[in-house]
Amino acid sequence: MERRTNREAGRAGLNEPKRYHIETYGCQMNVADSELLSSILEEAGWEKTSAQDQADLIIVNTCSVRERAADRVIGHVQSMEPLRRARPHLQVVVAGCLPQHRGRALANRMPDVDLFIGPDNYRDLPELLDQREQMHRFALKPNRGETYQGLRPRREGRVNAWVSIMRGCNRMCTYCAVPFARGRERSLPRDEVVREAEEAIASGYPAITLLGQTVTSYHDGEYDFAALLTSLVKIEGLERLRFLSPHPADFTQELLQLIGDEPKIARHLHLPVQSGSTRILEAMRRGYGRDEYLDLIHRARATIKGLAVTTDLIVGFPGETEEDYLDTVDLMNRVRFDSAFMFAYSPRERTYAARVLDDDVPEAEKKRRLREIIDLQEKHSWATFGRFLGRHLDVLVEGPAKSEGHSLFGRAPDDKATLFRPLVGRTLAPGSVVKVEVEGFSSHTLRGRQVAHAE
Repeated sequence: MERRTNREAGRAGLNEPKRYHIETYGCQMNVADSELLSSILEEAGWEKTSAQDQADLIIVNTCSVRERAADRVIGHVQSMEPLRRARPHLQVVVAGCLPQHRGRALANRMPDVDLFIGPDNYRDLPELLDQREQMHRFALKPNRGETYQGLRPRREGRVNAWVSIMRGCNRMCTYCAVPFARGRERSLPRDEVVREAEEAIASGYPAITLLGQTVTSYHDGEYDFAALLTSLVKIEGLERLRFLSPHPADFTQELLQLIGDEPKIARHLHLPVQSGSTRILEAMRRGYGRDEYLDLIHRARATIKGLAVTTDLIVGFPGETEEDYLDTVDLMNRVRFDSAFMFAYSPRERTYAARVLDDDVPEAEKKRRLREIIDLQEKHSWATFGRFLGRHLDVLVEGPAKSEGHSLFGRAPDDKATLFRPLVGRTLAPGSVVKVEVEGFSSHTLRGRQVAHAE
């Protein structure tokens, strides 16, 4: 009680605006959730600050997919102790997947956190903060009907708008904590998604990225994912439509054909394969085998001209033999992904793999395999990006490059990051689409110059 009283005394005055600061860890879903949290707080009278030391409230929005990410969050919150001493009224909230997944066990490692709040409870945040003296430390009650329909996110950036079309996941892959943190799938109505996209475009966002844990399994009871895309591409002012992350088992030929036929949809599919071994894929309960995945890649590339394919890979899953690992290497050589997120397996609490399977691949072996596939992917990415030399691409401008002088940053139709020099005397607003000739590259970025359409 004494600490609460001191916090109240620490506020400068009753008329001083309350300021909040959000720090986001994890995937694009967490970024979108932070925008929802901003909207909820600002509707309740809070003001955002980018300065942590000026905040009355700090929210750390978290991910639970990797143990290393959890350790980073815990260490960061623990490092706030000097700030808390300097600002006695400061409230600290840990939000998102980590508290929902790990629950009350986190309290022992972060004893000074005021509130742990899960992804289904964000609407209650202003009321919980106002309670102060009587505030409960945990708001983790699942609400499987919550989709945050009707909220207007406070969007960051100037070009791309994140639009969450569904929450949760039904897949129950044996290594994944997402279903425990975000619950079962539920989709927003198609008309609600279209309304949010229309509002974002009218507000100056020419690019829309649809978000969901398995976005291609979207279904609102009447409309599936292909029907949703068909509605969205008709919106006037939309320049580019992207989506993350699809599941390889959900792709129909109808969906592939729609992407191939519609120029507004980015020529990029992020298709997490996780392993090249059918035996390991079965142990992961991924819902497809190696041959089915390779067939999907073949059909996608045959249908969608200029397609970029990226992926996620895990090495060292329980029971993975050298032969299984070499199947992953072979699959990488067959597909030649444009880029990949690669990880060594680590157990996640409550998952089937952590509870039942023996984590029997030695850490040294996991590190070796991970190092080798990272090196292999670098070679593939270098070769893939090198094939763009001399090409002209329609690049959607996002803004100034952070470390390239007078260059601008944008994205090619297949979503590749592109740095380029604008024409002399030309001012390009974010959201513009310009022709760029590729003059150089790395394994992650294209570089070039804007060219006149007549060239």
